[in-house]
Amino acid sequence: MTEQKFLIKQIKNADWEKELENIGFDKSYRKKFTDKFLFKNLKMYDLTTPQANIIKQTALSVGADCATHREVITGKIEKSDAILSGSFAQLNKIAIKLKHQPFGLSELADKISEQLTEKRTKTKIVGILNITPNSFSDGGMYNSTEKACDHFKQLLSDGADVIEIGAESTKPGAPAISSGKQLEKIMPVLRFIKQNNYNIPISIDTRNSIVAEECLKNGATIINDVSGLKYDKEMAKIIAKYDGELILQHSLGNEKNMEEKPNYKNVVDDVFKDLYKQTEYAKYCGIKNLIIDAGIGFDKDLEDNFRIINRIEEFYSLGYPLMLGLSRKSLLNIKDADNEEKDLYTLALNTLALEHHVDYIRVHNVKIHRKLMDIYRKDLV
Repeated sequence: MTEQKFLIKQIKNADWEKELENIGFDKSYRKKFTDKFLFKNLKMYDLTTPQANIIKQTALSVGADCATHREVITGKIEKSDAILSGSFAQLNKIAIKLKHQPFGLSELADKISEQLTEKRTKTKIVGILNITPNSFSDGGMYNSTEKACDHFKQLLSDGADVIEIGAESTKPGAPAISSGKQLEKIMPVLRFIKQNNYNIPISIDTRNSIVAEECLKNGATIINDVSGLKYDKEMAKIIAKYDGELILQHSLGNEKNMEEKPNYKNVVDDVFKDLYKQTEYAKYCGIKNLIIDAGIGFDKDLEDNFRIINRIEEFYSLGYPLMLGLSRKSLLNIKDADNEEKDLYTLALNTLALEHHVDYIRVHNVKIHRKLMDIYRKDLV
């Protein structure tokens, strides 16, 4: 008898229903069975000792597990973070059981259930229109109204889904630009857009609430505040007043100290927690529509930036659309390269953004990114 040779391969990032169909699995049970193959690891913060113990025991009861601080079982600590791990099917059972537990765990059960909803949206391209003399990659190139309007048309023609206009550079060491100077650059472009009835969402890259208000009154619908509402205390109120959408970016300080060595205990956790705090503040102020941005290149070193990119999907747990902006930034580690070379490296990194289902990518070169999406797998973009 000939000895059988077994052939095995790992299945990763697959369409599980399709995989089950391919082996002839029962059609009526495919959807439910898929939940047994999909796994998630959920990190929960600042649990009390009773909460952590109950979650641990509940997880074990369904064949899953939960990692906690070693002293949770002894009660020698008051709080512990925890990592809950299991299949979608197991996590759903855990959520159902926690609904009937004390210590506020019913609310946590709802949060766990929310994490089991897989959302895939088509990635949108945000084209960058800098009308500044000193932006880090294209400062001065579109500094006149005529050049800015021509570049706006080019971005539109190249396939941008959103166009973002900025009149203040936030590169390290850049001086703050007054609201009057910013508006002097931006308003003629907004008038040009309105007069020609261009139908595309317009975002304004500004930390200044006076600039934001004038732009929201004149056709812009989105404000990108790279300070995460920390620079101008009136910004949240203004965006809420005009029912604008906010791109809320993580940063610790300002452009004068963003290249100092940051002091993170855990950069992904720290950025996640800060974004949560600021989104809660934004909602408290009445802002209804939010996009979050982990702030690549802002108060982060090279290692921090790549750790965030590799784990970018974790930020979906906050429940908002996600933007990634790494176009031509220093993390590409090619400071002296021309923009054409920087765009190629940007394109390569943004392929990861597509694979991670990022909702928005913010780029200088729209044309090559639109081409990438045209040839990329449709179900990933």
